[in-house]
Amino acid sequence: MGSPMKIRAAVKDGVTEVKVLMQHDMETGLRKDAAGAVIPAWFITELTAKHNGRVVLEAQFGTAVSKNPYLVFRFKGGAKGDKVTVSWKDNKDDSRSDEVEIAEKA
Repeated sequence: MGSPMKIRAAVKDGVTEVKVLMQHDMETGLRKDAAGAVIPAWFITELTAKHNGRVVLEAQFGTAVSKNPYLVFRFKGGAKGDKVTVSWKDNKDDSRSDEVEIAEKA
């Protein structure tokens, strides 16, 4: 589905900061189109972030999250060159998973 997530991950002093921009319409199911028909709900329901295969973040999303969600989180550990994988699933069973290498924060 859609474009890859934009993910940045950088480590400094033993703490890794991850920034994620997800491409998703995040429809609530409450809006109507120009003809007055209800636009069906379509939103991310689950998000998981892993560092070298170990879960560092699990989240549940709902209809209150805006279009193209932006998420920032931190976890202890991580080293330059390690992998961070972010995956999501939505209410229509679409899913996406992207990976980035951790950089060193200046």
